[in-house]
Amino acid sequence: ISTRRSMGGGATYGMQQTYMPLRVNYTGVMPIIFAQPVLQIPGFLARYIPSDAAGFMGWLRGFLTQLADMASPTPLVEYAAFIMFFAFFWVATQFNAVDISENLKKDGSYIPGIRPGRATAEYLDALMTRITLIGGTGLLVVALLPQVLNGAMDVPWAISSFFGGTSLLIIVGVALDTLRIMESHLLVRKYDGFLAHGTLRGRHG
Repeated sequence: ISTRRSMGGGATYGMQQTYMPLRVNYTGVMPIIFAQPVLQIPGFLARYIPSDAAGFMGWLRGFLTQLADMASPTPLVEYAAFIMFFAFFWVATQFNAVDISENLKKDGSYIPGIRPGRATAEYLDALMTRITLIGGTGLLVVALLPQVLNGAMDVPWAISSFFGGTSLLIIVGVALDTLRIMESHLLVRKYDGFLAHGTLRGRHG
């Protein structure tokens, strides 16, 4: 991003190059948290249908039970679809490209090669869509790997769960957010030397 530097009195001079941090995993683990309860709904509904039910109700109970069985391929596909849906839904509700574009325009900043205003908003929206696709794919690997190892390869859940990084993502995310907040407070008080490497990069990637 190029930013005009002000001299005061409305005059500007030169350009300053800065960067806008767009996180690859913008949603964190929220898509996984949202998708898991949705997958539990079929199993919950199947409990209210008698096991000896015949006809349509018997078929419905078997169908709902199959949807709740994470060892079969169908629930895994649904799980993956829900994760990707909630990943894009979360970004669509939390990332406002129009507001960011307007703020850049008010500050006299722009993205090189992109016109300020609507063109910048469309560029940011398209860019965030591609980034979310990459981040959502990473979440799919984290969420589905333990299920695949346990269901398809008969690996005990106590072992396969170690290959899933949902809890690790939460711990690392909270730790980086805490460090970022500490760093911002220290920089305000001009204690720049507290952190050896300056600005944290992990949470801004």
